[in-house]
Amino acid sequence: MKEDVSEKLGFVPQKDIVYNKLLPYADILDEESNDILRKIKGNLGRAVQLREIWPGVLFWTRKLSTYMRLYGRKFSKEDHVLFIKLLYELITIDKLEISMMQGLARLLINLLKKRELLSREDLELPWRPLYELQDRILYSKTEHLGLNWFPNSVENVLKTLVKSCRPYFPESATQEMLEEWRPLLCPFDVTMQRAIGYFELFLPTTLPPELHHKGFKLWFDELISLWVAVQNLPGWEVHLVNLFARLANDNIGYIDWDPYIPKIFTRILRSLNLPVGTSQMLVPRYLTNAYDVGHVVLWVSALLGGPTKQAQAQLSGLFNSITSFFHPSNHGRWLMKLMKLLQRLPASVVRRLHRERYRKPTWLTPVPDSHKMTEADITAFVESMMQPVLLAMFSKTGSLDAAQALQNLALMRPELVIPPVLEKTYPAMETLTEPHQLTATLSCMIGVARSLVSGGQRFPEGPTHMLPLLMRALPGVDPNDFSKCMITFQFIATFATLVPLVDCSSAVHERSDLTEVEREMCSASAEFEDFVLQFMDRCFALIDSSTLEQTREETETEKMTHLESLVELGLSSTFSTILTQCSIDIFKVALEKVFNFATTNIFETRVAGRMVADMCRAASKCHPAQSLKLFVPHCCNAINQIAVNEEVLSEEELDKELLWNLQLLSEVTRVDGDKILPYCTQLVQILQLTLHLKCKQGYTLACNLLHHILRSTALIYPTEYCSVPGGFQQSTQDYLPIKDWGRPGDLWNLNIQWHVPSVEETRFVFYVLDLILQPELLRLQRYAQGEQDMTRDDVLQSLSIVQHCLLGAGSLLPLLQGEPIPELVTSLVNLGETNLFTGMADDVSRENYRDAICRVMRQLLHHILEHSEDDTKSLFSIIKIISDLLHFKGSHKHEFDSRWKSFNLVKKSMENRLHGRKQHIRALLIDRVMLQHELRKLTVEGCEYRSIHQELMRDLLRLSTSTYSQVRSRAQSVLFTALGTYNFCCRDLIPRVLEFLEPDRADVTQQQFKGALYCLLGNHSGVCLANLHDWDCITLTWPAIVRSGLSSAMSLEKPSIVRLFDDLADKVHRQYETIGIEVAIPSACRAVAVQLQTSGVPLPQDPVPSDKEEAEGLRKQEEKNLDSVQKYESLVGELLDCLNDRNMPWKFEHNAIGFMSLLLRDDHPLPSPAVLFFVKSLNHDSLLVRKLAISAVAGIMKQLKRPHKKVPVSPNELCGLKEPAGIIAGDRPDNQWLQYNSSSLPRTQQDWEGCTFVEKTHWGYYSWPQKLMMYSPSEEQPKQGLTREEMTEREQIIYDHFSDPVFINQLIEFLSLEDRKGKDKFSPRRFCLFKGLFRNFNDAFLPVLKPHMERLVADTHESKQRCVAEITSGLIRGSKHWSYGKVERLWEQLCPLLRTALNNITVETYADWGTCIATACESRDPRKLHWLFEMLMESPVNGEGGSFVDACRLYVLQGGLAQQEWRVPELLHRLLQYLEPKLTQVYKNVRERIGSVLTYIFMIDVNLPYTQPTASPRIKEFTERVLMRLKPLTEGDEEIQNHVVEENEVGEQDERTQAIKLLKTVLKWLMASAGRSFSTAVPEQLQLLPLLFKIAPVENDDSYDELKRDAKTCLSLMSQGLLYTEQIPLVLLALQEIAGSSSWHARYTVLTYLQIMVFYNLFTFMSDQGAVNDVRALVIRLLEDEQLEVREMAATTLSGFLQCNFLSIEGPMQNHFEALCKTRLPKKRKRELGSVVDTIPSGDLVRRHAGVLGLSACILSSPYDVPTWMPQLLMNLSAHLNDTQPIEMTVKKTLSNFRRTHHDNWQEHKQQFTDDQLLVLTDLLVSPCYYA
Repeated sequence: MKEDVSEKLGFVPQKDIVYNKLLPYADILDEESNDILRKIKGNLGRAVQLREIWPGVLFWTRKLSTYMRLYGRKFSKEDHVLFIKLLYELITIDKLEISMMQGLARLLINLLKKRELLSREDLELPWRPLYELQDRILYSKTEHLGLNWFPNSVENVLKTLVKSCRPYFPESATQEMLEEWRPLLCPFDVTMQRAIGYFELFLPTTLPPELHHKGFKLWFDELISLWVAVQNLPGWEVHLVNLFARLANDNIGYIDWDPYIPKIFTRILRSLNLPVGTSQMLVPRYLTNAYDVGHVVLWVSALLGGPTKQAQAQLSGLFNSITSFFHPSNHGRWLMKLMKLLQRLPASVVRRLHRERYRKPTWLTPVPDSHKMTEADITAFVESMMQPVLLAMFSKTGSLDAAQALQNLALMRPELVIPPVLEKTYPAMETLTEPHQLTATLSCMIGVARSLVSGGQRFPEGPTHMLPLLMRALPGVDPNDFSKCMITFQFIATFATLVPLVDCSSAVHERSDLTEVEREMCSASAEFEDFVLQFMDRCFALIDSSTLEQTREETETEKMTHLESLVELGLSSTFSTILTQCSIDIFKVALEKVFNFATTNIFETRVAGRMVADMCRAASKCHPAQSLKLFVPHCCNAINQIAVNEEVLSEEELDKELLWNLQLLSEVTRVDGDKILPYCTQLVQILQLTLHLKCKQGYTLACNLLHHILRSTALIYPTEYCSVPGGFQQSTQDYLPIKDWGRPGDLWNLNIQWHVPSVEETRFVFYVLDLILQPELLRLQRYAQGEQDMTRDDVLQSLSIVQHCLLGAGSLLPLLQGEPIPELVTSLVNLGETNLFTGMADDVSRENYRDAICRVMRQLLHHILEHSEDDTKSLFSIIKIISDLLHFKGSHKHEFDSRWKSFNLVKKSMENRLHGRKQHIRALLIDRVMLQHELRKLTVEGCEYRSIHQELMRDLLRLSTSTYSQVRSRAQSVLFTALGTYNFCCRDLIPRVLEFLEPDRADVTQQQFKGALYCLLGNHSGVCLANLHDWDCITLTWPAIVRSGLSSAMSLEKPSIVRLFDDLADKVHRQYETIGIEVAIPSACRAVAVQLQTSGVPLPQDPVPSDKEEAEGLRKQEEKNLDSVQKYESLVGELLDCLNDRNMPWKFEHNAIGFMSLLLRDDHPLPSPAVLFFVKSLNHDSLLVRKLAISAVAGIMKQLKRPHKKVPVSPNELCGLKEPAGIIAGDRPDNQWLQYNSSSLPRTQQDWEGCTFVEKTHWGYYSWPQKLMMYSPSEEQPKQGLTREEMTEREQIIYDHFSDPVFINQLIEFLSLEDRKGKDKFSPRRFCLFKGLFRNFNDAFLPVLKPHMERLVADTHESKQRCVAEITSGLIRGSKHWSYGKVERLWEQLCPLLRTALNNITVETYADWGTCIATACESRDPRKLHWLFEMLMESPVNGEGGSFVDACRLYVLQGGLAQQEWRVPELLHRLLQYLEPKLTQVYKNVRERIGSVLTYIFMIDVNLPYTQPTASPRIKEFTERVLMRLKPLTEGDEEIQNHVVEENEVGEQDERTQAIKLLKTVLKWLMASAGRSFSTAVPEQLQLLPLLFKIAPVENDDSYDELKRDAKTCLSLMSQGLLYTEQIPLVLLALQEIAGSSSWHARYTVLTYLQIMVFYNLFTFMSDQGAVNDVRALVIRLLEDEQLEVREMAATTLSGFLQCNFLSIEGPMQNHFEALCKTRLPKKRKRELGSVVDTIPSGDLVRRHAGVLGLSACILSSPYDVPTWMPQLLMNLSAHLNDTQPIEMTVKKTLSNFRRTHHDNWQEHKQQFTDDQLLVLTDLLVSPCYYA
């Protein structure tokens, strides 16, 4: 196959689209594709060499992506590599406009999509340019200042781009990446997220095994140990999981995951966030940072198999533990996640099996045999999933997920999957009361249909189920239940597509070589005929019940409702499928039946008629000759008989019989053209008779007939979709249809029967056009010229005929031709259009009716617009005709799109992902080939814009601005489609649209004005003229939109116009992306282009550009860059002119300012007049304008910033120490010099200059970069503190205004106003503004601002305080490069100011001051800010101003220290020392604050791999000191009451009260740190556990005091913590000790703690048998507790553990309970009245109750099924029904719960019991004692 292809093409194609070979004109496609490819290579190469990115490169890359849509990757490997390299070079061009970069990136992603086509030998791509691109865009330094506008989609495009290039990174890449990003790994810093994100995205994992030492082995141990160590799910953990999932999947068998498997599964289970236990608090970040299900599934499916089978065991455990959550009665926000897991896991395993067994081997590393999945592995996997999937079938979220899961599971193990589904389906088909069950089971059956029908060795009896299923499905065709009806149609259609409906029962007698199952199938197939006829009866009944008369009142609409049209679609497609698959015998019976039904009744044509006609059409499509022989003569006779008498033709209301026959005729003629020809004279005669009926309904049906006859004869289409080529006509002797059940189509022998128009058919089409179209055109032309009168109805009727002729014969009419419009754009390369052959050469000899229609329509349109513009119906018709004249070649885009969609849906529901290789059903393959043909017809982008198009578009524009809104909106949508089709036509049209907005035109109406605005706005999918990414267009449209505010037609009273302007402004802001100003194509790029142009096959014919042309290209490029700059500046100028116009309404002024703010850029400064405007606008009256101005001026400051010089420094030289070998993170000798040390602070000029400041906090924590970029000494930096003369013009403008006291007064006045009361926050924009001012102008403005700051800080109003906080933080950050003297003076002024501020702090302002200090300290060396820190440390909690001020000061201090992370251990120690005596604070708000501060103090003490013990405070030592002070509470045994009086009493309180106060603060600390730190200090927390258990209350009651509530919350949070294996014994020891405590509250709480802890660490526990035994022993011990509540809780806990399979129900345990149950209780004696106590010894009762509780726990642990041991246990339990309380109560509760949970499926569950047991049980469940 390949050889002959390559001879014809001259090369071996990489991978072309196979469906092209099956088209009827396949033989000419090679020539065509070579021709197009030659042009693409030549012109693309030239365009790059001539440096013409736009339009050249973009035009031809778009052609390349169209080429790939049409032909796939039909080019040689050599060309493939060159295309990729060229695009890679283009994308990484510096300063390339973002929208171009995105377009090129999408194309490159498409070229790299099939990675098996190019191996690492063929292609190598560097990684660094991509990293720089990512860094520049996703972490842009200027985007937040509004200097760059990126589209939202750019992030996904860039990520996908890296993913596609990743396999081709060089082998040295991994090491380089680690060196680049390791220094960023500081877990307290935002850079951690960035680094791990980069690792996830960039690290290559597909290297071949011999290179693994250069690949993942360099980082695997480091990152996996980091992952294992992190306990609190920080944001970056998700990236790690995604990276490991990809690594596991790409290297199955090369990594030993076994040691990590329990940890992996525990974390997956935690990540599902399932609710456990009674009162559970979720840590919010567990929800936001949960793992992505897609990656979890990938990881799990890659771990399966292998020698140890450990993963499968854990997976079964996972599903066992979560199965009950799938039960339909459970519902919650976690359900979606579970369903996703269920749906994707089987698909992922199927994908893996396909890769291991069926995929063609490629250059990617294969899975070693030792780790491939064995048959046993597959069985185990399918078995572990069956139970949850069967439960999920009836889920509240619908059965779709379960159906997809079943489809994939059935591919692997049909014999395990299908029988249980059948078991559920048969009863569901019988039930009448539960339609939901039916829809759910049927949709699951559709999923497994193919596996069922094809049988195979695994499930040979499958096919025998098919007929019973089909017969039982028939009652589902039910007119009263819409959803049931639709799913039944789908079900029947699915099975009918897969199976030939042929009666082969005779074969049983004729052939002796049949197996048992085959004999059964043969004899069953006799029922097919019966099935078809019964189905038809059902359909007829459905039709009878949905006629118009029955379903509507007289007044309602006559159209079909949405539901009816869906039923119609379902009915017709199902019936057509059945008939296609019928043998000819069955077909004949069916045809006769449907013919009789259609001809003996008369239907109304709206609803029922359409359905019947559809059924008839289906029949005539399958076997046209037989069907037409019946229908055509019948209908023609009927019509002729009625139309014999003349007056019928002019009746308004026609005879129903005539209409019905016309409708029937118009539908049955939709068959192969050559079968219609014999009847052509009769049909033409009917047309002539009926096209001019007076009645609209009548002539519409006649037009349909015309349309269908023309279509059938003029189009190319396949004529049959049977599941076996050649149909089923052979005899059963040598052909057995049952062998073809479920057989896929064979792509290489499809034998498609095409209908290609013959000469006679073409002749017939033109005959009809001459006969019918010609006269109509003449009438309309005469009418348009005023020579003949026509009524409106006549015009409409004529237009309808014209339109249907065009629709029917469109594919035979050549497209409109005309002169191309010159001079729209200039280009150095050819921008011609490419025409595709679509099966018919245009016949030039005949009249081109497309031109004729076009001519007449334009005349008519102008006539109507001048004389009767209110004839909107005719205008609608004309608009439709124009649309078809422009684009229609036989199919419509929207129809194609919906067919493509439904094709994909059907393909998905029936494909076989396991074997792959396009094993679809034949009908589906034929459909796909047809879609390929239509795609070729619809590919129209890049058409040349010719004069005729120009005229039509001007007509459309005229219609788009006409009087009636409906006409306008229809014309606009056609116009928008056309704009997207023709090259560069927007440039021609924009000036015409803008004419309507000119302010000095007086003749524009409001309708025209609105129409023009809508034309600029565009629709949601197409072009938006207001915002084309092109300087030429924007310089026209933006000023015009603003100026239109002065137009006389503009009125702001009309809300619709106001809304339009809002939408326009909004759309421009949403869609604007920074437009490039200068761009240059580097030489590397041009070199690849030369190669592309001079090598490979087909060789381009275009010459390589000469030196002269190259020089011309260079000149053009420079010219274009200059032109862009001029356009940019003139646009800003024009907008400013508009703003200076005094008459401009305020709305337009705001729009203009909005547009201006979009024009700030980082590569070109804003012109000075605009700078002046924005600075002045800071004091504008309108708040909106002031806000825009603040952002803009902040951006301008960034533009004016003078770059500071940086030099690379080796970190080793800085500290004078060698960097340690290996990875050591944390506090080391070589990063100690970075830390804050109060003894060596830079307090003099000399120290300051000699000190190396490292601003970023992450440098040096994990490892040092090779070269650290540091600022060079101050003398090499740009001069600080310029005088006015030394400044540029822009700087002078700012300088003058900000030195002006009046301006500043006004500015501060505005900035300290309140915006929205209570909603205002610290504004980062204003901070950026002030930071920029002080950075660019040093301390020039301090003298003017200082008095204001002092005034504001003394005023306690929140808006005043906020304003001074914003200025202060900007000032501190802006002083980064000031000289020492200036900084020192600054702090002398700032410190008193801040002291005042902190004393005046209020509840409204403390958050702003916190933000202020945090912002000021961010990314600054702490040694630079030592004044600030020393001031804040003075005495945060000194009690001055009350406890609240203390708390606020702490908050502000915490903000500053938290930004400094690990670099201020000395300050943290000082703070802790200072706080420790104050931990017994009385006030709640201070306690909470201290708790939060403690969290940050200990944050640095992490338990991560490779990390040194920290120099900052450590939790262990602190806990020891606290425990000492809590002694009085731990030793005493009495209950701890919160009896602290909340005032500071005089005198020393006793130790106990002090201890309670301390405990309250410690609790706040534990709660605060649960969600924030990375690792939990388990050993330290354990020492506090006994105390917490003692306090925590049992009931859920909010009336408890703070202490108890906090204790309870703490326990809940601690129990959810992730435990390391080595911590489990410690926790269990502590719990065992507490379980022996004297307080039953503590013992009770142990159980609730245990439930959550075990579930959230399930697999870690289960991998340690000792721990499991300890837990079991603990629970069973508490079952015998003396306190009733504890016993009951122990039973609940036990039942939960059994249910999630943590413990299993074994004999010894049951025996233990049964023995306990038999504990004898003494007989009750007759008690005398008044004897007080019952004398049962309590110990016996407790033991007996414990036994009963144990049995009860076993029973309740299986709420949804009845295991084999259950009946006996129920019997044993029921023996205790009459014991003393509390036993009796327990038994009753258990029985009532059993009844509640097993009630739904009792019919199934009954089977498990013997008759005697059932008697007892029924007796128990409804006995009087049950109600007692």
